[in-house]
Amino acid sequence: MKNLNTKHLITASVCLALCLVLPFLTGQIPQIGSALSPMHIPVLLAGFLCGPWWAMAVGAVAPLLRFFLFHSPPPYPTGLAMCFELAAYGLVSGLLYRALPKRAGNIYVSLITAMLAGRVVWGAARVVLSGVSGELFTWEMFMAGAFFKAIPGIIVHIALIPLLVMALKRAGFFGRTAPLPA
Repeated sequence: MKNLNTKHLITASVCLALCLVLPFLTGQIPQIGSALSPMHIPVLLAGFLCGPWWAMAVGAVAPLLRFFLFHSPPPYPTGLAMCFELAAYGLVSGLLYRALPKRAGNIYVSLITAMLAGRVVWGAARVVLSGVSGELFTWEMFMAGAFFKAIPGIIVHIALIPLLVMALKRAGFFGRTAPLPA
């Protein structure tokens, strides 16, 4: 059990470090850099690799830590809403991946459900934060921020994350080297 906790701690730490670094890479693409949602990728991966609780912690901490180190994203309301969103991504992807049979198709089920849940949590957080600050947050703003502007990131996440999870599974990262059944 101690080795498993150490492995999860190290994996979560690597995912947190990726949350800090990946936005620098995608920020070099002016039109769609932020729409690729680079911080989401390591948090979602953490759900699959080290479970819901570690991934939730990575998601909750990453936006504010990135602000304190690099002054981006702005902490209020963007960063704070992202803390809740990313925590939900990690929690839901980890819980579903743990609960569902280990088939390739269930990686997609876990991922897409986590992405939807995270976007709903982001919207709820933005509504609460807007109420506190007296700012306007409309249904149109929710749809634009959660879905329409995020389409490039959604596509990248659905294409990339299951492939990474399956490759790590085949490489024995999960303690089993047999390929995932279809």
